[in-house]
Amino acid sequence: MVVAKDNDLSTSKLLPRVLIVSRRTLRKNKFVDFVGEYHLDLIVSNGAVPVIVPRVSGIHSMLQSFEPIHGVLLCEGEDVDPSLHAHDDAEHNQGLSQEDMEEIRTLHASDTAIDREKDSIELTLAKLCLERNIPFLGICRGSQILNVAAGGTLYQDIDKELGTETKHIDYDNYDEHRHEARLVEETPLHEWFEGMDEIMVNSYHHQAVKRLGERFVPMAYAPDGLIEGFYDPNRYDPEEGRFLVGLQFHPERMRLSGSDDEFDYPGCATAYHEFVKAVTAFQKKKQLEAKEMVVLKSKKKTLVKSFSMAELLEANTVLSKKQENRLKQMGATVRNSCVYVKRKEVQERAMDKLSTERLSDLLSFHRMMARLCSDAIKRKLLEPATET
Repeated sequence: MVVAKDNDLSTSKLLPRVLIVSRRTLRKNKFVDFVGEYHLDLIVSNGAVPVIVPRVSGIHSMLQSFEPIHGVLLCEGEDVDPSLHAHDDAEHNQGLSQEDMEEIRTLHASDTAIDREKDSIELTLAKLCLERNIPFLGICRGSQILNVAAGGTLYQDIDKELGTETKHIDYDNYDEHRHEARLVEETPLHEWFEGMDEIMVNSYHHQAVKRLGERFVPMAYAPDGLIEGFYDPNRYDPEEGRFLVGLQFHPERMRLSGSDDEFDYPGCATAYHEFVKAVTAFQKKKQLEAKEMVVLKSKKKTLVKSFSMAELLEANTVLSKKQENRLKQMGATVRNSCVYVKRKEVQERAMDKLSTERLSDLLSFHRMMARLCSDAIKRKLLEPATET
């Protein structure tokens, strides 16, 4: 686990932030928000800070206040509202009868209660990640939300629509239940699980990906053909801060029987490790962009000031003392000062080329012109008095 070496929060390193939306449950007749600790432990142990977004009314319109967002992890929850991924009335109930729907609600009572507030918050975050290339990891419902955000659809109930023989949920053997998953070669999942062709995964769902969003590529299949994992190949490079992955199974809960520390496979923890690696790289990239923006703004101000000074110098070949003082007050740049100095140097070199006799004549001429100008000024000053 990564912790600060001292208690001085002002000097501790600012770690990357991963947003996780809570799920609510009823406890002592009141709603309580929670996030599974396995997710939190894996985020913290890999060096990031989990920031819990409460699924309370109106929070989806306040998500800007959670900036900076370096990563988003969406995990368990109730069924995704079918109206969010059904494109017409016929698809809304996926061809299911009222009797089918009642049977589904009875069998999966804890999952079929639609939570529209959670749907709204998570879809907003998923779309934000798609637009801004923020690293995203979706687990179970989170992978379904990601697929819907990218234009994909879901089976509302696997058993009713697919007629599968593969058991995807076992309420009597919740954490111990496993089924096969075939891994697709040359995908991140295949790499995380060290080149294994097949693994045994847990399963806690009756909804699943039906039509995969166009940008995604499958990484694993259940025996019945259901997609167990997918990713965007154009958005996967943890070293560069790119990560867009959805997993239908729960790697964080795939632990050896009787153990809270040992995973079924090392690849279960690797999924979170690679995710946080991308989150960390994304944070560094954003910090670098922010620094570059500050430098660019500073250069822009200097450039604007330089142009202003240059225009002043162009209009005044010889500056008065007052103008010189004004330049100093305005903080004229070294470049502007150099332009003025160079012009003076050019004039001085021109004078050096003249003979002593020519310089004397020039001096006499300017003195004579000074007297003439002085006399003219006096006459101008006396004219109003003479007229009156």
